[in-house]
Amino acid sequence: MPTNLTRIHTIHKTGKEPFHFDERPVGLTLLNFWQWSASDLVCNSTRGILAEFIVASALGISQDGVRDEWGAYDLITCDGITIEVKSAAYIQSWNQRNFSSIIFDVKKTRAWTADTNLQEKEIRRQAQVYVFALLAHKDKATIDPLNVSQWRFYVLPTSVLNNRTRSQHSITIPSLEKLAGSGISYDRLQDAIHEAAAKNQA
Repeated sequence: MPTNLTRIHTIHKTGKEPFHFDERPVGLTLLNFWQWSASDLVCNSTRGILAEFIVASALGISQDGVRDEWGAYDLITCDGITIEVKSAAYIQSWNQRNFSSIIFDVKKTRAWTADTNLQEKEIRRQAQVYVFALLAHKDKATIDPLNVSQWRFYVLPTSVLNNRTRSQHSITIPSLEKLAGSGISYDRLQDAIHEAAAKNQA
């Protein structure tokens, strides 16, 4: 029987790590894999992770750590604010007839802990603050997800979502703007998240 199946704690990598065949390099590095797998920044899956990274950078969260794919929430600040980041975009990588409709998933969940491999019994929203990151640019020729000025951010205390009388599963831009205003730019994110966290505790 296996003797140790406890959680693997991932080490931050540089991209220089070589692929190898029993310690013999095969001419590829981890950076080659990253370039192959994650260069399409507009695609839904990669864009979502990028949105988390952008929000983390606005908050000054260190990039020395490693993203937790299965964490109960996406980010935590140095002063303990927990954040869920949701991403959407009008433009997709594929051929489109129209811009994509913007709908964010806000369903309650059961938190899962990697250390125990157990789910909590309570269904709830795990984070204190929700950040809805919209890649708002609408020109395919010039879209650049690395240009943070092309993004708009909507920040809400989780308590506001919990108190909604409409759908508890998703939220559209018109509904979101009624609650959070017309959205903010990257340079205002840090203050807005701290303000939302304070309101969530009030």
